[in-house]
Amino acid sequence: MAVKKTKTKANRNGASANGANGTPATTAQRLGTILKASRDIMRKDKGLSGEIDRIPVLTWIMFLKFLDDMESMRAEEAKLSGKKFKPAIEPPYRWRDWAAKEDGITGDELIAFINQEECRRPDGSKGPGLFAYLRALRGAEGGDRRDVIATVFKGTVNRMINGYLLRDVINKVNGIHFTSSDEIHTLGNFYESMLKEMRDAAGDSGEFYTPRAVVRFMVDVIDPKIGETVLDPACGTGGFLVEAYSHMEKQCKTVQQRRQLQQGTILGNEAKPLPYLLAQMNLLLHGLETPRIEPGNSLAVALREIGDKDRVDVILTNPPFGGEEERGILSNFPEDKQTSETALLFLQLIMRKLRRAPKPGRAAVVVPNGVLFGDGIAARIKEELLQDFNLHTIVRLPNGVFEPYTPIPTNVIFFDRNGTTGDIWFYEHPLPEGRKKYTKTAPIQFDEFVPLKQWWSKRVGGAQAWKVSAKDVLANGTNLDLPNPVKAVQLDEMPVPDLLARALNAEREIVEVLEELSSLVRTEGE
Repeated sequence: MAVKKTKTKANRNGASANGANGTPATTAQRLGTILKASRDIMRKDKGLSGEIDRIPVLTWIMFLKFLDDMESMRAEEAKLSGKKFKPAIEPPYRWRDWAAKEDGITGDELIAFINQEECRRPDGSKGPGLFAYLRALRGAEGGDRRDVIATVFKGTVNRMINGYLLRDVINKVNGIHFTSSDEIHTLGNFYESMLKEMRDAAGDSGEFYTPRAVVRFMVDVIDPKIGETVLDPACGTGGFLVEAYSHMEKQCKTVQQRRQLQQGTILGNEAKPLPYLLAQMNLLLHGLETPRIEPGNSLAVALREIGDKDRVDVILTNPPFGGEEERGILSNFPEDKQTSETALLFLQLIMRKLRRAPKPGRAAVVVPNGVLFGDGIAARIKEELLQDFNLHTIVRLPNGVFEPYTPIPTNVIFFDRNGTTGDIWFYEHPLPEGRKKYTKTAPIQFDEFVPLKQWWSKRVGGAQAWKVSAKDVLANGTNLDLPNPVKAVQLDEMPVPDLLARALNAEREIVEVLEELSSLVRTEGE
């Protein structure tokens, strides 16, 4: 994103006193006040129920304000350089045309302008409503910002029904200024906190989002490079893609490299409208000018139709697991590998989407324990993975990493298309000393991955790491749910009282998990 840094006067607290054009800078404190006030207003609207409704409304409003600020800056830059500028959004649909004036259209007139296919527009003329206009935008050559806007608003609905309250929210958001890199960074941080709240709400409906510490670790060790394509086929709110983009942006040394990063490097799919909208906003805020996030289920394409042109260099993802897909989706997979476990369907898709030699692709994928020990169809998929791919590392994550969404144990598997699997390294990531598990209020931290990252480049066996031959795994029914042999030896040598104590602790942990599951079942039944 070409963001112009503005010189500002600093106040006594070191914060910027003014943004671009003399506007008040969007400091963290000021932004927090604006967003809190906006959400308080939305609580009064009968069309909204909870953060799962309020956050998308706030997001599409901020999205349009953000676009208008960026368009204004682009127009100014073009004027100074003597170039022509064609805006993505034309009058009277720009934010400045209908939203920027505090006493602008409001009430039923505002609701009609936003929601209806045809309406009286703010300039008095008749024409398409705001959302109808935005959904109909088309880029001149495809793949530009107009296409992004159209795709975003195809899945966006305005759920606010009180036009006066909506006007109040718009007036609040108009106080946010996306006119300097510092201000955008501030909003980016706040936006991430809003995404976390949305994730907490979504977790209740079976969606599990990856802790940022895990995402960052996976991106760091996969290490995507400028010129490579990065895909998340189930990108949610875009966490992996944002982290990958930020990782690659640090590598940019030339204008050409920045242009290359912006064009067709970051790719994603997201089936649900809300996370899709949030992913677009998330990527735009972090600097990706035209996010290439496709709406819809990435499993909807038959594997046999995926060719070399569709393959990518890097895949980073935490695909959904435990769900079920419709029969039409299953028909996209080989008959002997059709399964109701979505994690196994996505694993097959990822294997198919990785680029082949001479530049083999690589992947890091979060999977539940069931994938590791599963037999039948799961075993056949793992057999292909071991024989046609190099499954070089399995990181076993400790209990509670995905709390409070699920107690299911999880792993991160790393593989590439650089030949067949020889040895598989296992690394058992330990809980911090004195902790039994992670929780919502005390999640896993990135610093905890430092020992693992140090081990990554100089692999030796030890208390946390061991390796297994792929031949032995194949001979054992492809079971990858293998215990730490060091701990097994330690158990054999342990005194009986210590063994009994360990067994008692294990039983207690099982009871805790069962109680959590029972609580979840009761909650869903209410």
